[in-house]
Amino acid sequence: MGLLGILVGLALLIWFAYRGWSVLLLAPAGALIAVIFAGFPLLASWTQIFMGGTAAFLAQFFPLFLLGALFGKLMEDCGAVSAIAEFMRDRLGERRAILAVVLAGGIVTYGGVSLFVALFVLAPMAEALFRSAAVPRRLMPAAIALGTSTFTMSALPGTPAIQNAIPMPFFGTTPFAAPGLGVIASAIMLGFGLWWLTRAQARARRAGEGFGAGAATPAMAAGDEIVRERATTTREFDPAEITHGRASEKTPPVALAALPLVVVIAVNLIMSLFVLPGLDDSFLAEPLWGGTSLSAVGGVWAVIAALVAAIVTLIATNYRRLPALRASMDAGANASVLPALSVASLVGFGSVVASLPAFEQVRDWVLAIEGGPLVSLAVATNVLAALTGSASGGLTIALDALGHTYMALAAAQGISPGLLHRVAVISAGTLDSLPHNGAVVTLLAVCGSTHRESYVDIVMVAVVSALIALVAVIVLGSLFGSF
Repeated sequence: MGLLGILVGLALLIWFAYRGWSVLLLAPAGALIAVIFAGFPLLASWTQIFMGGTAAFLAQFFPLFLLGALFGKLMEDCGAVSAIAEFMRDRLGERRAILAVVLAGGIVTYGGVSLFVALFVLAPMAEALFRSAAVPRRLMPAAIALGTSTFTMSALPGTPAIQNAIPMPFFGTTPFAAPGLGVIASAIMLGFGLWWLTRAQARARRAGEGFGAGAATPAMAAGDEIVRERATTTREFDPAEITHGRASEKTPPVALAALPLVVVIAVNLIMSLFVLPGLDDSFLAEPLWGGTSLSAVGGVWAVIAALVAAIVTLIATNYRRLPALRASMDAGANASVLPALSVASLVGFGSVVASLPAFEQVRDWVLAIEGGPLVSLAVATNVLAALTGSASGGLTIALDALGHTYMALAAAQGISPGLLHRVAVISAGTLDSLPHNGAVVTLLAVCGSTHRESYVDIVMVAVVSALIALVAVIVLGSLFGSF
């Protein structure tokens, strides 16, 4: 009965979330259904276990949600994201329209700009380029997804994406975990995705297919409540805040626009590899500081420092291009709240499920998967990300329930925590891109496309490419270890 309750609670959560219901309601409801089947105390399960898991996630990661959303909104309102997109458009031109869109998305998201901020800027750029180059509009979502939701989210070393931060407290790693394997995985994702899109473009040209009808609809997507509810479990930005604040009428020079992105990467690297390892962290063991260690919090600290430095740099260099600084900062801060609470609620659901006796059957099944800890970790994360439609939610649930077990197995078998980190993050960014994923729904809405028209290409560039990269990382990591 306990296992049945877990399945029923999860099924109801997925079904109603797909229909646009708020996860803030569905996650505790699904958890309590599982609790009823298990015969656990209802109120105690909600206030002590569900809220405990939710609060723990917020305590660890809310600063990243807050700073990430704030940075993205300021980059949008000062015109920096548009300046970078226009630069790529002008340099590569319509002959390389797909490459221009992919690289523009990759640059801004690797520099710390939220996916949803990037979507609302890249969609009009992609539409103009694709129309001029007679590239089918149906390929727009896949091109944007390849640049914003694949290698810069889960594979490139040092990416400030929340997904890359989540494993750090569990494995004691940094954002630069397994850098060599991350670069190889990134090359596979980017190479395969560009190959597929180029092939699709050539096939369309031979068939005489042009851009087609329709238009990008960013404004409509921003105000769609169902899009908003699905999107807020996916990334750290609430799409409803896109229209708030006030954008600059002029864009900065591209070098100035890119400077905050360079600051994010540079400060992240310096903090991770040089500053934090030299700190005296003995005070962290005291109860006042949570009885923790630098390895558990250092990775998050590095990303926090990088985003703060980038925000300060952005405001200092673009102050006159932020006509309503307070309104922009308020919008950025507000944009972080609903996504953080939504993902934290999914984590609370996972905490309740992991506390039930029936979960031992699930854990034993996962750990018994042939191929060793790397394969079972990949399978568990993939399944949970697919079911929840959230890379960050599925990843945190998996690591909350099994992270310590995998660390023990890794220590016993000589597997590097950095390798566990990279496998877990790439696994979270594969099957999360199913049709009900919030980023997919938002992307299609922003591009004015549909699942029928564009989803197959999204699957190829965002799912298949990531799965190929994941297999390569597991094989190389098993043969040569982490590098």
